[in-house]
Amino acid sequence: MAEHITIGDVAPRVQYVADGLLAEFTFPFPIFEEADLEIRLDGTVLVGGASISGAGSSEGGSVLLAEPPAAGTRVTLRRRLRIARATDFQSNGVLRANSLNDELDYQVAAIQQVADEVTGAVRLDPADGGELVLPLRAARANRVLGFDSNGNVTVFDRGTATLGVPFAGGVPRTVEDKLAERLTARDFGATGDGVTDDGPALAAAMAAAAASGRALEIGEGAFRTTQPLTLGGGAAGLIMHGSILYAGPAGQAALTLGDGAAVRNAAKRYEGLRVVRATLSDWEDEGDIGLVLRNLDASLVEIRQVEGFTIGIRTQGVERGFEDTTLILGRIVNNRIGLDVRTETAAAWNTSVRYYGGHFAIGSAVHTDKDRFGIRLSAAPGAYVAHNRHLFDGPGFELQAEGRPISGIPFLVEVNSRSVWARALRMEGCSPYVARHTGAAQDHVYEVAWASQAYLVDVDYAATATRVGAVVRASHQAGAFREASREIAAVPNLRAARIRWSNTEWGFEKLACLSSNVGGTPTTLADFAFPALDSFGFTDQGAVLTGGRGLGFVVDARGCREFALAVDADAPRLAVMCFDANKALLTDTGMPLVRASGQSLVWNAEARWWQGSADMADATLTRPQVVRLAPQVAFAIVGIVRIGADYEVRAMRLGCDPLFAPPLVYGQPGLPHGVRELVAEAAWDPASIAAGASAQINVPLPGARAGDFASAAFSLATSGLVFLAQVGATDVVTVTAWNRSGIAIDLGAGTVRARVVKA
Repeated sequence: MAEHITIGDVAPRVQYVADGLLAEFTFPFPIFEEADLEIRLDGTVLVGGASISGAGSSEGGSVLLAEPPAAGTRVTLRRRLRIARATDFQSNGVLRANSLNDELDYQVAAIQQVADEVTGAVRLDPADGGELVLPLRAARANRVLGFDSNGNVTVFDRGTATLGVPFAGGVPRTVEDKLAERLTARDFGATGDGVTDDGPALAAAMAAAAASGRALEIGEGAFRTTQPLTLGGGAAGLIMHGSILYAGPAGQAALTLGDGAAVRNAAKRYEGLRVVRATLSDWEDEGDIGLVLRNLDASLVEIRQVEGFTIGIRTQGVERGFEDTTLILGRIVNNRIGLDVRTETAAAWNTSVRYYGGHFAIGSAVHTDKDRFGIRLSAAPGAYVAHNRHLFDGPGFELQAEGRPISGIPFLVEVNSRSVWARALRMEGCSPYVARHTGAAQDHVYEVAWASQAYLVDVDYAATATRVGAVVRASHQAGAFREASREIAAVPNLRAARIRWSNTEWGFEKLACLSSNVGGTPTTLADFAFPALDSFGFTDQGAVLTGGRGLGFVVDARGCREFALAVDADAPRLAVMCFDANKALLTDTGMPLVRASGQSLVWNAEARWWQGSADMADATLTRPQVVRLAPQVAFAIVGIVRIGADYEVRAMRLGCDPLFAPPLVYGQPGLPHGVRELVAEAAWDPASIAAGASAQINVPLPGARAGDFASAAFSLATSGLVFLAQVGATDVVTVTAWNRSGIAIDLGAGTVRARVVKA
């Protein structure tokens, strides 16, 4: 060595996990020569086949292998020195610093090597002290190593009953007895390597568990079987960490849990169940089932995966019931029917079962021409058909049927079930139906939390269905809207609700007419809520909004902040105008005064309203909208306007949370919109009216127009007089008192009342 190296505080070992590509590996500790480095591949010392660089360097070096190790190989590089003194200092010789440093470096390196090896050894805690000395070879042969009451090393006979347990009151048992507490598949020779046929070993293990009343454990790995398997009801349960890979005959159940016939399988616990078909089923034979659960009662089942069968899972009542059990579902993939809730005989039942979760999915390229269903409720011919009180909580369905001429429906109900509830469903790529009913099922409730079709999801009643009554609650993009169940106002027929205000202007019952181009300097609610406007069109079914026109409900928002607008129209556009407590217009100041539930709102400065960024349409899931007003908004107009193209409006409704009952503003002084009938009165003391003569008075009535139906009355007795009314001029009703009697009549001072009704 030209110069001595520095031995730093660096562990003399480094490990890597090979990726199958890298052939060069570095080591951060120094070595004196190449022979000091040991290379291990998964515990095997490599001899040759590598070049080492960096010997004699304080920073370490690198190893270049002849070829990259296989992916996953553990590569270990460690310093291995001969513990020997190969040099000596001469008596009375020159003691050179380099020679002394080299010797000390070698000693430090050797000490680090010993310290690294001691790290992996069993040793006493520093606070314990003492010695651990093994008995002599002859004394410990064929015996069990343990510790006595003082914690010292001792040996016991293999069949001893004196081994204690670390708990007060524990009963000593043999090791064999302790190990036999739980049966495992590997106890019977199962390998779990995914290649060996573990069917006979699994069958033997299941038979032993059923006979002994113990739980069976199937460990990690893929346990391939070429025969169907059954774990009888005598077993306490099944715990799986790996999976069963079924490569057996088609048309049979891969794994059956519980006894059939009239046996009650109660209080069972099955955990981590995984059953995978080695090859995908053709989906033709319904006997091809992944997992069958028979006659369970008050049990707990956790299913992690069932994949590749015609029917993934079947809960089965066989001459007895399947009931009061909880199932936790995982991946239920590539099965034509993911879960089949079934009865087999007239004496069986399937009721009161809770299903949590479940991802029911089909691959995009799997049997693209065949119908598929997530969950089926079924019965064998002649079997009991009243499957009642099932709860499905939070299942997800990805059935790859959207846009294809096949059915991909979450629930297929072929029985006369009652009170089946499904909550918080997710539908992705399904048909536009959450369920298909083919019999007399009723009182089903399907709550859809998310769906490609959102609020258009429905129940498909087949021609054979004899009952209806299922409820679909689709909340995707409509959750807040569905909670607004108090109706504030309704105009169920825009055509029938139209009001002829004048020869050219039209208004509508309960609605204010809106314009995008209000002249002058409007600042208050009355300036924008018009009782009528021109340019509205009409069809046989409704009104047509043309350029610059809109319709809206005027609400008092001081006690309620959220309003739901429902509109039957051709792609309407939402619009909201905001006003303060004095009915003064509120404009955009950078702070959002109103927000919508399903789309963004943008400020239209010219029209002075917030309008939707898109039309309210089913295709974009923006039709049902809830608007929320800021606290400073006391009054608002919530409605629709024409933005891009003319469209027909047939009906409008406004709702809110049933906790509130906000007033609808219309037909008030200064806000005459929304009413057909206008009234006014005036004080009148006419002079004496001769027989056959008449007297007149003009009563101001804003909104009165020529052509309105007019009538009048007087507050005093008018025997012999007839009161006539007509709209003599705009905003004026002329009232005539005609004396039809044969004598003069002198009315006293009173009040004349005028009334007009719009056509």
